[in-house]
Amino acid sequence: MNVRRLSVEVLESWQKTPRYAADLLDDKTRQATLSGPNAAFLHDIVLTTLRNLTMLDHWVDHLTNGRHLDHRTRWVLRIGLCQLMLLGVPSHAAVNETVATAGRASGLVNAVLRRAGREMNTLLAQRKDLPLAVAYSQPEYLIRRWIKIMGKAKTEALCQWNQEPAETHIRLNRLHDEAEARLSKITGLTAHATEEDFFLVNPVPREALKSGICYAQDPSTSIAPKMLGARPGETVLDACAAPGGKTALIAQMMVGEGKLIACDSSPARLNRLRENLTRLRVHHAQVMQHDFLSSDAPPFGDLLFDRILLDVPCSNTGVMRRRIDVRWRLNEPEFAELAQTQRGIAESALRYLKPGGSLVYSTCSIDPEENQQLVKALMAAHPELEMAESRLVFPPKDQMDGAYAARLVKKA
Repeated sequence: MNVRRLSVEVLESWQKTPRYAADLLDDKTRQATLSGPNAAFLHDIVLTTLRNLTMLDHWVDHLTNGRHLDHRTRWVLRIGLCQLMLLGVPSHAAVNETVATAGRASGLVNAVLRRAGREMNTLLAQRKDLPLAVAYSQPEYLIRRWIKIMGKAKTEALCQWNQEPAETHIRLNRLHDEAEARLSKITGLTAHATEEDFFLVNPVPREALKSGICYAQDPSTSIAPKMLGARPGETVLDACAAPGGKTALIAQMMVGEGKLIACDSSPARLNRLRENLTRLRVHHAQVMQHDFLSSDAPPFGDLLFDRILLDVPCSNTGVMRRRIDVRWRLNEPEFAELAQTQRGIAESALRYLKPGGSLVYSTCSIDPEENQQLVKALMAAHPELEMAESRLVFPPKDQMDGAYAARLVKKA
């Protein structure tokens, strides 16, 4: 099985469709019935290519003297250079196997990759002198935006963070009676420095995840639920709940006592939410479909809540290390569009907050337009709200995915 050919097929599909690379990789792995090592190599090529796309194109243009290339030939050259320059694949394997996928362009691909091998040290050494947008393969508008917000040093630190493959963390599921005992027998766990019950894992304990004794999620995802501070016996709403990691943590904090309602607008996401909650033994949560941007009455009627978690759709700029597609799918006008959506969801959800109750607004974005600025505008429009606490997680500093959370209390 030529993994290089499969890589090109995945990348061409990624370019032509809005689908995520991870989904395309899963499909291709199943269709081709790849072995574990071949599946891992396919993932490495595709994801490393996408993570370094601008840098690879810079090298392609240099090595072809700016020659016009059709889409497929460019992808073949990108994956070839990715293997040689970034993944450390032996030259003979990277060149020969990639050339075998090139078809009519095999002569060109062979010449370019062999030239790359001769110039490799020089090309790699020149990376430090390139603009950040090229050296770290980030859109130029995003670099400009970040430098304006946080300065060049923090922007470069964030770019460096985004270029590293994301580590996998799991959370111990205390709703499972045997979880702690069974998890203690698993090797390759490292307790997180600050977030209790979170562990860095290598390798990923797939059977443990399947059994529900733990759940794969970054430690940053626990900040908003913990800030919410749900207590047993309270009435709590998770307004944008899928896929369910935060809902399960809220349920654990409530120890099965009180009313917990988990909503989402998408039927497909609701199915995933139900599956995850069932596996994690969350038995007392009620799952309901509702779009807080619609004019329809919610399925929970006029019920008011002690606490509301509002983990709104966002730009995902805090998780670009993990979601490689984001940098290439996101465009600058979307920030204002997202802020409008987020504000609409917040305004709608506030109607269901009890006097004296708390609402936690959260995102996995690090952009002020979606976070601090939006909360400030929301409070200006609602003088009954008071800021109790807030936190912005900056990935290079906090060594976890980026996130923002703010707890607003409605005056009694």
